[in-house]
Amino acid sequence: MLTLTITTRLLLLLLLSSILHVHVLVVLSCNQIDRDSLLSFYTQISSPTHLNWTSTTDDCCQWDGVACNGDDRVTHLSLPGRSLSGTLTPPYEYFLAANLSFLSYLNLSHNHLSGPLLFTPFHTLNHLQTLDLSFNRFFGPLQPPPQSSFLPVSIQTLDLSSNLFNGSIHPSFFRRASNLITLNVSNNSFTGPIPSSLCTSSPLLQILDFSANKFSGRIFHGIGGCSSNLKIFRAGFNSLSGWLPYDLYRVKTLTEISLPNNNLSGPINNTIALLSNLTILELHYNQFSGELPNDIGLLSNLQQLQLHTNRFNGTLPPSLMDCTSLTTLLLRNNLFAGDISGLDFSKLQRIQAIDLGNNNFVGNIPQSLCLCRSLTALRLSYNLLVGEVPPCMASLKSLEHLSLSDNYLSNVVGALKILKHCENLSVLFTSRCFNNEPMPDDIDLLHLNGFQNLQILTLGGCQLTGQIPSWIARLRKLKVLNLSINQISGPIPAWLGDMPSLFVLNLTENHLSGDLPREIGRLPALIADNASSDLSYLALPFLFDAKQYNRLFNLPRGLKVGYNNLSGNIPPEIGRLKLLHLLDLNNNNFSGSIPHELSNLVNLERLDMSTNHLSGEIPQSLAGLTFMSSFSVANNDLEGEIPRGGQFDTFPITSFEGNPKLCGNVLGRSCRVVPQDNMAPEEEHESAWSNAPFGVGYFVGFFVVSITLVFHCSWRCGGGDNFNDLETRPNVIY
Repeated sequence: MLTLTITTRLLLLLLLSSILHVHVLVVLSCNQIDRDSLLSFYTQISSPTHLNWTSTTDDCCQWDGVACNGDDRVTHLSLPGRSLSGTLTPPYEYFLAANLSFLSYLNLSHNHLSGPLLFTPFHTLNHLQTLDLSFNRFFGPLQPPPQSSFLPVSIQTLDLSSNLFNGSIHPSFFRRASNLITLNVSNNSFTGPIPSSLCTSSPLLQILDFSANKFSGRIFHGIGGCSSNLKIFRAGFNSLSGWLPYDLYRVKTLTEISLPNNNLSGPINNTIALLSNLTILELHYNQFSGELPNDIGLLSNLQQLQLHTNRFNGTLPPSLMDCTSLTTLLLRNNLFAGDISGLDFSKLQRIQAIDLGNNNFVGNIPQSLCLCRSLTALRLSYNLLVGEVPPCMASLKSLEHLSLSDNYLSNVVGALKILKHCENLSVLFTSRCFNNEPMPDDIDLLHLNGFQNLQILTLGGCQLTGQIPSWIARLRKLKVLNLSINQISGPIPAWLGDMPSLFVLNLTENHLSGDLPREIGRLPALIADNASSDLSYLALPFLFDAKQYNRLFNLPRGLKVGYNNLSGNIPPEIGRLKLLHLLDLNNNNFSGSIPHELSNLVNLERLDMSTNHLSGEIPQSLAGLTFMSSFSVANNDLEGEIPRGGQFDTFPITSFEGNPKLCGNVLGRSCRVVPQDNMAPEEEHESAWSNAPFGVGYFVGFFVVSITLVFHCSWRCGGGDNFNDLETRPNVIY
C-alpha cells in the first residue's frame, strides 16, 4: 500500500472541510426567520397533498410553492389548488407580519381556507404586490380597524373573489392602496354601495370587478378619476340602479363595460361614441330605454354588443353596421322596430352570433346576411317578418343555430330545401310559421341528403296538414322533434322508435290515430345515457317549456302525445325508457289498465294520463317514483284505493277527480267494506223456505223449469243474438 504523504493528507482535509462548509451553506441558505414563519403557517393548515416542507430539505427556498430572492429571503408563496384547509387566525400574524417581510407574492387561491380575515398583518407587508385569496371560504366583512387600512402601499393586485364575504366595503379599506391596479371582489355577498372614493384612493386602477354580489344604489360618480388607466369595469349581477354616470363616458381607456343583470335604467348617452377602445359592452337584463346612439358605429373596435332584455326602442341606426369588428350582436327582448331588410349586414365579416328575436322588426329576411360567412347563430324569431327564406342562405356553411319561429313566413318546403345545404346546422326552430301549409313529404324532399348534423327540429304550431313524413327517419343525430299543434293525421310511425339520438318527442295536439307503437319503447337515448350527447354550450340559449336552456344535455327528456285520437292500451314497453322525465298521454282514447311497468321510470317527474278510458286500479308501485312532482289520472274509469306513500301523499284532489270508483284519503272517500251481520245467512234462508207451504214450493219449481225450456228453445231457434253478442263483446264493463 502506498503511504499518504503529509501534503496529500493536508489536501484531503482541506477538500473535506470545503465540502462540509458548502453543505452547511446549502442547509443554511434559507433565512431561518422565514423558515420558522413558513413552518408556523404549516401548523395552522392541513393539506391532503402533503407539502414536502418537512421531509425533503431544510432549505425552505426549495419547498413547494416557495421562491426566494438573491438574499435568500422568501418573496413568493404560491399554493393554489392544494386542497389546503384551516383558518388564518392568530398566530398567523407571526407568520405574515413579523417575519415574511420580503413577501411580494401570496397566492392561496382555490383551496378550502375559511374564517374571517384579520387585517392587521397585511398592511405591514411593505413589499406585498399580489394577494390572491380567491375561491376559498373566507367570510365576514372587510372592516379595517379605525385609523388603519387593510392594504399596504405596495399592493397592485388584490383578488378576493369567490368567497363568502359580506357587509359593505368601508372606504378606508383602500386608504393606502395608491398603487392598486387590479381589484376583484366578485362572487361574494357584499352589500351597500360600491365605494365612491375608490378612484381617488387608487388612481392607477385598470381592472375593477364587483360582479355577482348584492351591491345596491347608483354607480358612483367619480369613476372618471380612473380615466387615465381604467380598462375593465365589471359590476354585473347586483342590484345597482339609476342611470350610467356621465363621467363613465369620459374614461377613454375603457375596453370593457360589463353591467348585466341589474336595475339600471335610462338611455345610453351619445357620448359613448368617444370610447373608441371599447371592445365589450354588456348591458343586458336591465331596464335601459331609448334609442341606440346614432354614432354608435364610431366604436370601430367593438366586438361584443349585448343589450338584450331591456326596453330599447326605435330603429337600428345604419351606423351600427360600421362596427366591423363585431363578433356578437345580441338585441333580443326589446322594443326595436322598423324594416331590417335594408340594413347592410355584409360589412360584419367577423360576426358569429346575431340575435334580433322578440322585437317588432318588419320586412323580409335581409339577404345581406348571406354574406356573413362567419355566422354560426342567427335568431330572428318573434318578429313580424314576411316572405320566404332567401335562397342565398344555402351558402351559410358555418351556420349552426337558426331560429325563425313566430313570424309570417311562407313556403316551408322551399325553406327546408334551402337550409339542407347548411351542412353544420344543428338547431332549427321554425315553429308558428308557414301557416296551414302541407307538411313536406317524401316527394318534396325526395333526395334529402342534408341535415345530417341536425339535433333540434321544431315545426310546431304551424297547423301543417298531412302525415309524419319518413324523411325524418334519416336525421340520425336528431335529439328533439316538435311537431305539436298541427293538423297531422294518420298513425304514429313505428320507425320513430329506432331513431338513435331522439330523447324529446312532442306530437301534442294533432289528429293522430291508432295505437301508440310499442316500438317507441326502444328509443336508445331514453333507455341508457347517450355518450354522444352534446355537452357543449349552444351559441344562443333557447326556450323550451317556458324555461331557458343553454345546453341540449340539460333538456328534460320527454314523450308527449296528448290531445290526439290515439287508442288501444298503453304499451308496457314504455317502462323501458328509464331516462324519461315527462310522459303526457292525456286527452286520448287509451283504454285498459295502467301498466305497472311505468314504475320502472325512475326519473319521471310528470305523468299525465288524464281524460282517457283507463280502467282498473292505479298500481301501488307508482308510489316508488320519488322524483314525480306532477301526476294526473283525472277523468277515467279507475277504481280502488289511491296508492299511499311517496309523492302520492302530495298530489291534489284534481289529480284523481272524475273517477267515481276511486277512494282514499285524498278524495275523502273511505275504502273500507261494510261487514255483514253475524247471523248465519244460510240458516235464515232455509228457515224462511221451510215455513212456506209445500204447494208454493212445487209451483215455483215448475215455473223455473218451464222458463228454462222456453229460453232453450228460443236460443236454438236463433232468437239469442243479443246474448251471443253479450258473451263475445270484449271489455264490456257493467
